[in-house]
Amino acid sequence: MNIPEYIKHTLLELEKNNFESFIVGGCVRDILREKTPNDWDITTIARPEDILKIFPDGKYENSFGTVILPIRDENEELVDVVEITTYRSESGYSNNRHPDEVLFEDKLEKDLARRDFTVNAMAMKTIDSKLKIDSDLEKHSFINDNFIIVDLYGGQKDLKSKVLRAVGEPENRFKEDALRMMRGIRLSSQLSFTIEPKTERAINKLSGNIKFISKERIRDELIRILSSENPYGGIVSLHELGLLQYIIPEIEQGIGVEQNHHHTFTVFKHSLMSLKRCPSKDWRVRFAALTHDIAKPKTKKIIDGGATFYNHEIIGAKMIRKIMTRMKFSNVDTDKVVNLISNHMFYYNVDEVTATSVRRLLRKAGPENMKDLMDLRIADRLGSNVPKGKPYKLRHLEYMIEKVKNDPISVKMLKINGNDLMEKFGMKPGPKIGTILDVLLSEAIEDPSINNQEYLEKRVAELNKLDLTELRKKAKEKIEEKREADDTTMKKDFWVK
Repeated sequence: MNIPEYIKHTLLELEKNNFESFIVGGCVRDILREKTPNDWDITTIARPEDILKIFPDGKYENSFGTVILPIRDENEELVDVVEITTYRSESGYSNNRHPDEVLFEDKLEKDLARRDFTVNAMAMKTIDSKLKIDSDLEKHSFINDNFIIVDLYGGQKDLKSKVLRAVGEPENRFKEDALRMMRGIRLSSQLSFTIEPKTERAINKLSGNIKFISKERIRDELIRILSSENPYGGIVSLHELGLLQYIIPEIEQGIGVEQNHHHTFTVFKHSLMSLKRCPSKDWRVRFAALTHDIAKPKTKKIIDGGATFYNHEIIGAKMIRKIMTRMKFSNVDTDKVVNLISNHMFYYNVDEVTATSVRRLLRKAGPENMKDLMDLRIADRLGSNVPKGKPYKLRHLEYMIEKVKNDPISVKMLKINGNDLMEKFGMKPGPKIGTILDVLLSEAIEDPSINNQEYLEKRVAELNKLDLTELRKKAKEKIEEKREADDTTMKKDFWVK
């Protein structure tokens, strides 16, 4: 259990002042799973004013008893931020979001009782702590690797069984904060845990209360689900437990919508399977995989006995922009997903598509998005139950993209251009400028270190005095030789002929 020294020091300082203190919540869960916690929370009997006396650098700007303590190194650089919260209980959640009343408590068990899930309701301290644990807690305490773990609700057992269980009565926990229902699904996706039946039933029963939660909080949990180890399982749970209909009802409009003979699944099943088979770990690409066909129910038409979905990518892009705006996603993330969905139907056949059309696709979608767009196409294919996600023609497209995007054989790579030659050497527009640039390029291919303005200007002055016909011939031979060598290498990289 590798607990940072600054956490141990914080606990020690509190106890030096006779304030009982524990590490608590998700960081204890992660430590017991032998994972590094993302953040550290400490709970204590000390009141906020007491904490601030011990740690003057702390900030207390809320009414929930939480002091924010910045941790800095010897150079005053910020290392971490620790939350130190007074034991508290809460009551009267009239809006399904915030407690009507917060009471500071003198007992750890009061604080643990308000926690959401058993695996998050454990507390921990070092075994050599100067303050003895309350006798009422001793029977629920365990010694593990020089630490004392207080576990009132069977969190260690559930951790070993990989079960997510609400603390106490599940309905009460979800009425206190409806976001806990979505958080439970998110944790099950992140931890690969199953949600125990009573907790599941409570989520299903109270799913409508998610409407009272702010769009920002829902958005953040959705991003965490999509970023988890099992985003497919998380979205399926949101659907099966009744939450998805309140979060993104447009996705469920694909239920029962049959497709054409190229698809064996309904729109909804295909969307889920595309998410499941998406090769990218970027939540935005996964979200695009889930929603790329979101407009198919709106665009479906039967023509000559077959289903068509003309322009569903265009209408879908408009729909997803509206959805992401509604859910308060950032403009950058929204533009990314919209771009992927609007371009996911790109056409490519090896014998029909030219370098020009590939450049057009690059300009339209952006070179920085091509890997993600390819992953989306792979997800789309695998989500259609085809055996191969990347057929020859997609590998060939990758080769063409690389050839067009990263072609090093271009005078644009030089640190000097035609305008420089006209302005600094008085040359007139004409073939001589192109000839000199070709010569400079051929030499830069041989020795890239010469590609600096000072050397190139000196070399231009020399070349301007020479007969360039033969030099230009040699330069073109060198350029073509390098182009062919790079082309052969790229073809091998992408397994194309």
